[in-house]
Amino acid sequence: MFSSGPELGLAGMQRIIRKSGAERVSDDAANELRMVLEQIAEKIAKSAIELSQHAGRKTIKPEDIRLATRTVLRT
Repeated sequence: MFSSGPELGLAGMQRIIRKSGAERVSDDAANELRMVLEQIAEKIAKSAIELSQHAGRKTIKPEDIRLATRTVLRT
């Protein structure tokens, strides 16, 4: 990770879990989801950077993120 603290908010994680059908969400569960999503997001970002560099670009485009997401979630 690039920063010392989490990038995603705990309240947002609780909302995502509730939208999925949970009545109650512990802080520990929301924090665990946050950690997992941040790890996945970092892998996607790194893959998207590689894709853009391979294409000769410095700018990450939406298609880089989409392709990187498909690649990362398949593994």
